[in-house]
Amino acid sequence: MSPGFQGRRRSSGPALPPGQYLTEDFPVLSAGPTPRVPLDTWEFVLSTETGTEFRWTWDEMAGLPQETPIVDIHCVTHWTKLGTSWQGVSLDTLLDGVDTTARYALAHSYGGYTTNLPLDDLRGGRAWVVHTYEGGPLPAEHGGPARLLVPHLYLWKSAKWVRGLRLLVDDNPGFWETAGYHDYGDPWREQRYAGD
Repeated sequence: MSPGFQGRRRSSGPALPPGQYLTEDFPVLSAGPTPRVPLDTWEFVLSTETGTEFRWTWDEMAGLPQETPIVDIHCVTHWTKLGTSWQGVSLDTLLDGVDTTARYALAHSYGGYTTNLPLDDLRGGRAWVVHTYEGGPLPAEHGGPARLLVPHLYLWKSAKWVRGLRLLVDDNPGFWETAGYHDYGDPWREQRYAGD
């Protein structure tokens, strides 16, 4: 090695998925109008592949064990926000005791939005139905009163205004997936669009 050679400079910043940049903001991106869902009519419905349904009202959901994940979130539009703080119910809690042979789930939202996920990505402490963001009620523009949070995938998989999950034996693409987005959406592999 030549005297004085120190190699390539390394970034002192956090490791980001490829193609992402840091933001301090929380940009609002939606495909349609923001639903306004009164808490007294909100419910979350988990339906199995056999049609068995499990239902929770807002108060029942609030009565379940709550977790406070602090996670990084990554949007397909290239921004990353670090260390976001949430509160909600783990999908492990909601799926506990559910008899299923399903391998996939289709999330449904108030307003008609859907997105598909492998069921394994909703288990193991990796996904929540969240109602609180940074210590306050989740704002409607960010998916309140409750949204799905699956932070290891691009944020479109964390369905805003979530109202339920349908468990499926076979994969069934959702709204953005049928419009050309990647079926899985791993930000570390830049799975933005079909074929990535």
